[in-house]
Amino acid sequence: MITTNTNKSWIPGLLAALAASLCCITPMVALLGGVSGLASSFSWIEPARPYLIGFTVLVFAFAWYRQYNSKAQTNDCCDVKPVSFWQSKKFLLIVTVLSAILIAFPYYSSVLYGAPKQSSALTIQQSDLKWVQLTVRGMGCADCTKHIDGVLSKVPGVVKVSTSFEKAQTSVNYDPKKTSADSLKNKVAQIGYQVTAVK
Repeated sequence: MITTNTNKSWIPGLLAALAASLCCITPMVALLGGVSGLASSFSWIEPARPYLIGFTVLVFAFAWYRQYNSKAQTNDCCDVKPVSFWQSKKFLLIVTVLSAILIAFPYYSSVLYGAPKQSSALTIQQSDLKWVQLTVRGMGCADCTKHIDGVLSKVPGVVKVSTSFEKAQTSVNYDPKKTSADSLKNKVAQIGYQVTAVK
């Protein structure tokens, strides 16, 4: 009787895919769980993202090669032990699709945060508005700016939000009668980023 080798080569690929998307998954977890500062703890991994994606692709290519190669080595004359679900092509396909979803998360995460809300600035006098500039730490990539803009634009009294990944700054035009610079700073902290300066 021939038994197939346990094929667990998908595990490093799944872990690498998860690591490649941590910089964008952690702000979402922070938003859902209310854990402040969580996003900045994984922003250091963003420079390694292309390498982790490449490693993931190589691991899954090897796993699929082994999956098909092990079938070719079995002979028709031998008894073949049935393959468990964990060693099947179906399970490998599920894990491969899950990894692809994790790798693509930074590209579709802005849909989950929502589009920035347009304020009805017609009723507010321009002279009554104030600007605040927040220096934000913990942004791992340019997609983090959409997250910050989307959340701050929903704060009552915010008229305009503009976040720059390169400068690590968020500029907010707001009505001081409805919100304050401190509440905007706290809102950014609630979604997992650190505000190091307020101007």
